[in-house]
Amino acid sequence: MKTRDFYFDLPRELIAQRPAAVRGRSRLMSLRRATGEIGHHVMSDLPSLLPPRCVCVFNNSRVRKARLHAADEEGRPAEFLLLSTRNYIDWTFLSNRSRRARPGRVFVFPENLRAVVIDAIDGGGEEGLLLRFERPLTEDYLERSGRVPLPPYIHRHAEAADSERYQTVYADPVGSAAAPTAGLHFSGELLAAMDERGLRRVMITLHVGPGTFLPVRAENPQDHIMHSEEYSVTKEAAAAVNRGKKEGGPLLAVGTTSLRTLESAWEDGKLKSGNGSTRIFIYPGYRFKAADLLFTNFHTPESTLLMLVSAFAGKDLIFRAYEEAIRRGYRFFSYGDAMLIL
Repeated sequence: MKTRDFYFDLPRELIAQRPAAVRGRSRLMSLRRATGEIGHHVMSDLPSLLPPRCVCVFNNSRVRKARLHAADEEGRPAEFLLLSTRNYIDWTFLSNRSRRARPGRVFVFPENLRAVVIDAIDGGGEEGLLLRFERPLTEDYLERSGRVPLPPYIHRHAEAADSERYQTVYADPVGSAAAPTAGLHFSGELLAAMDERGLRRVMITLHVGPGTFLPVRAENPQDHIMHSEEYSVTKEAAAAVNRGKKEGGPLLAVGTTSLRTLESAWEDGKLKSGNGSTRIFIYPGYRFKAADLLFTNFHTPESTLLMLVSAFAGKDLIFRAYEEAIRRGYRFFSYGDAMLIL
């Protein structure tokens, strides 16, 4: 297995640059693993496509305005993507200036906030660094001075509308540097329709970072280094998932981050509560322990996410579905359309 085995050609016009005009009205492809049947729907059809007693697991991490502009002491501009912090003074980050941002270099951020590069970090195959600010860089500061961290294949600056649309309607604990994008499809109306059908909703948290979005640069996927991401499963969430499994209800992972959390926190046939970190990398050959169904977006070529869905549904079936999606003009990536794998 090679990374290039997961490449496909995608017309540029199918890379969604904006979300659907109305949240919850994207197109939805269904993919049945047992038969290979491909179906075409809209998001409002989702509740009727899911089996009775299905337990739907969502990632409720909130995206912070993690993209910041700064300048070094010579006035040269730099852009930063803040990843994580434990004390709001020290932040890990990726930057377009990482290769030249050696320890000791000072950067000046909006509101004359200064920070110094402390050290290099494990960036999951990228140049990651540790930055120390002279005073706490708070979430309020990021709301004022940061930008929504839209992915690089969206070729425009973040706009005011992205503050709402690049966030799930159920987002709660802040901590992600990118959206758990499968959840962007769910409106309040759609969630209410799922409730009316008796589908059970469970919230878990994985703060999205480079482990989710960094590209695979190794020729052999097994040589790819995953960046660690933090997750949390409450006692109530674990109990709800385990009760649903015991009662025979299928477990739907809403998004690859929810699936990776479930697989990481699954022990002895049940979901374990608590906080943890994961570097789990799922590619063909992986044996799934927890999730029975997967709701997801259409992913970028040669990515860890495409490898994950190929492991879940089979590479040949996924690539056949992607070929049909391209023929039918489905929209791809973060703001694109959705797929339900049954």
